[in-house]
Amino acid sequence: MRKLARQLHNSGDEKFSLPTVDDDRPMDINEQEELVRSLEEMHARQSLKWKSVFAALLFCYSAFLLFSVFHQTLFPWELRYHAYFIEDVDSWMIITSDWLAVLACSLAIMGLFSNSKDHRKWLWYSCSLAFVLAIFWAYHMLRMPKFRWDIIWLPLAPLCGAGLCIYVDHVLSESSEEVRKLRSYMYAFKAG
Repeated sequence: MRKLARQLHNSGDEKFSLPTVDDDRPMDINEQEELVRSLEEMHARQSLKWKSVFAALLFCYSAFLLFSVFHQTLFPWELRYHAYFIEDVDSWMIITSDWLAVLACSLAIMGLFSNSKDHRKWLWYSCSLAFVLAIFWAYHMLRMPKFRWDIIWLPLAPLCGAGLCIYVDHVLSESSEEVRKLRSYMYAFKAG
């Protein structure tokens, strides 16, 4: 009965379920190795997927910023979110801040995909640069006669992107540590 119920339960979503064994006996070393290896492979796939999702979002935002730089260079103050600052900020400062936001996004992407031990430093560099940009934009937004909520993304977007990348990296490293712990908990079972 239990075997039939397990087969019916696992038939629909075998792709998304963990390998199961009888609960009556301990797993031998080969079964443990297979389970840990499958969890490591699943973690590697999930890590790549989530890193790719956030890197793609940052890449799209960077492409938008490059368009913004191009437009501000050729047609100054035509974009509404730049035109709000026409009286307070020079055009070259707008262009520089957009380039720095592109750099912050690039550093975050490098931090996500770097395999070096100190990949987190790239993420923190990105977050620090985004924080400086947030201060720059917030200062100029607060100096405006009327606060514009439609451009709140200027100070927040690079900072949120860098912060999310730090969070994603932290969550993925925690789950990787759990899989490593599971490998260290493997035991030698000898059927007698």
